[in-house]
Amino acid sequence: MKNPISSSELGTLWLTYQEKTLILRMLEYFMKKANDQEAINIMGGLWQELNHFVKQMEGIFEKEGIVYPQGFKKEDVNIDAPKLYDNGFDIMFLRILKEVSMGMYTINMSMAYREDVMSIYEGLTSVTQKVYKLATHYLLNKGILTLPPKVMMPKTTGFIKEKSYLNGFNPFSEKRVLNDIELGTVHHGIEVNNIGMQLVTGFSQCAEEKEVKQFFVKGKDLAQKQIKIYEEILHECDIQLSSTTGSTVTDSTTAPFSPKLMMYCVYLLNGFGLVGSSFGAFFSLRKDLTLKNTLIAKDIYLYANEGIKLMIKNGWMEEPPQVEDRINMIKKKK
Repeated sequence: MKNPISSSELGTLWLTYQEKTLILRMLEYFMKKANDQEAINIMGGLWQELNHFVKQMEGIFEKEGIVYPQGFKKEDVNIDAPKLYDNGFDIMFLRILKEVSMGMYTINMSMAYREDVMSIYEGLTSVTQKVYKLATHYLLNKGILTLPPKVMMPKTTGFIKEKSYLNGFNPFSEKRVLNDIELGTVHHGIEVNNIGMQLVTGFSQCAEEKEVKQFFVKGKDLAQKQIKIYEEILHECDIQLSSTTGSTVTDSTTAPFSPKLMMYCVYLLNGFGLVGSSFGAFFSLRKDLTLKNTLIAKDIYLYANEGIKLMIKNGWMEEPPQVEDRINMIKKKK
């Protein structure tokens, strides 16, 4: 072929296929349980568009003679299970998934060289941005999502003149107030951890395997710990706490998703959490905030690593495509 698919394109398509088939299965359950027509329309529109791109990826795999990944199929969702989440959690979670997707497509596009592969990520980016806006407007109109704290608008520009701007460790020196970039990352940390905490709370209620249930409970505790850290930062600066989301977890103990799907969903969100905390660490100019975000990233990494080991143990971690092991091939020939 003039331009065969490259290793980077194969790898990113493989990951994208996994993520999209997971979202399709979750949307099928959430749509069945939703009682708000506007929410059903948002999710139904996304399902149709994502399914179109999944078919396009399958077409590329078939044309190239590639065995495409199993991903997540009908047996990974039980749409007849009772409602596990209520009060707009479906659209709130969908909004978080679109945040994850926006970052992934940027990376994926930078690793694409073929026109058909670039076209997929270009289309997915457009869909994601559209649905993210729809979800945000929906949640604000329903009073489920709250805006970050309001601040006074700047009247002048200036430059940092003293190194004390970076202070934060010394308990005997006064810490400066948060700048707006830092405040934004703190608010976002509270927002996404609230959703993550509710997600794994529901997962822990319905998980049947003991180790899996314990893993989700540990994730709930980790999210609560991170929320507490961020809230303490706001308290120190006398900033009103961001309101928690209005969504709730029901009392259902029937799993709507397979353990494989639930574990992989948490795996995806752990990756998103690592990126978010790293962003907060890099762009926070107060040293104590940088350290706190770094420690949060460490906790997420260790938790994610535990989840990967658990998925491998149970045969739920599908192996990505890999390069030929030339060294072993040569050894076997000898």
